[in-house]
Amino acid sequence: MRIGVLASGGDSPGMNAAIRGAVLRAEVFGLEMIGFTDGWRGFLDGEYIQLDRKAVRGISPTGGVIIGTSRVNPFSSITGEPEDYEMIKRLIQDYGIDGFMLIGGDGTHKVSGMLQRNGIPVVGLPKTIDNDIAGTDYTFGFDTAVQVATDAIDRLRTTGESHKRCMLLEVMGRNAGWIALHAGIAGGAHVILIPERAETLDQIVAWVKHVHERGRSALVIVAEGFKLKGDDQVTQESLDGFGRERLGGIADVLAPLIEENTGIVTRATVLGHLQRGGSPSAFDRVLATRTGMAATTACYENNWGQLVVARGNEISLAPISEIAGKAKTVPQSRYEEVRVSFG
Repeated sequence: MRIGVLASGGDSPGMNAAIRGAVLRAEVFGLEMIGFTDGWRGFLDGEYIQLDRKAVRGISPTGGVIIGTSRVNPFSSITGEPEDYEMIKRLIQDYGIDGFMLIGGDGTHKVSGMLQRNGIPVVGLPKTIDNDIAGTDYTFGFDTAVQVATDAIDRLRTTGESHKRCMLLEVMGRNAGWIALHAGIAGGAHVILIPERAETLDQIVAWVKHVHERGRSALVIVAEGFKLKGDDQVTQESLDGFGRERLGGIADVLAPLIEENTGIVTRATVLGHLQRGGSPSAFDRVLATRTGMAATTACYENNWGQLVVARGNEISLAPISEIAGKAKTVPQSRYEEVRVSFG
């Protein structure tokens, strides 16, 4: 059996550990693995590398992904046309692979579901710092991103207190507030703003003022997909290859509004791609390695159409058809737990 490994979408800490786990398990089963370079671009252009024990030696602690990734869309349209699937099947035969191991986030696994429905064997590995894939408790990359954001909060707190300023930190997450919520709790942020719950400017100003009245300097963490109540617009930079908006810039919108309405000097920091880079945490290395091993086992057992998921302490499989296209967002109850303590 020969398996084609492909990473799609943004990079995420732990991807190399997942590939290593998959390859080491493949060696046990006597399977061959190749990795298409730069996501779907490599598959379409015929560029790949051999993935064996030597290729994955020592890569678990490294960030990024050794085979590269991209947001190239394998389809001629967002939904895919019949000729697209026929082309992919022809290339699969040309490469002599029995199926795909796809490493990606929600966009990638929408594609996974489309491939499976059209008779193309695939097993999915859920990676994303956003932690927004349905059916799994955690995605590898999330824990590392939260730690990076928490470190940033710790640093911003000291400079904010020194100058008596309000410090505003923008984190990633797309339309899910998991990074903001977890990092905000860990770092003791005074206000956490997430996409799942719109807040009024008056409420945010009231929280910041209350912190100031207590002799503290407010620290606000905001997810990139947050929007003010009554404002339907989310700050958007552009569209990616799958037609999804690239978000960012909400902190630069909020900072002058907070300063204008409080009289407190407010500074915005956009953490950006720092959340994606660098060495993965120990938690992400373990989760990714176990995910990779389970994915190879699923391929070996011809258990296609499955997403490898983490539920509690167990790694298991869930049908991609039940997960593709569904987002896991922060439940209202989780946000309310901390909201009562803001300000």
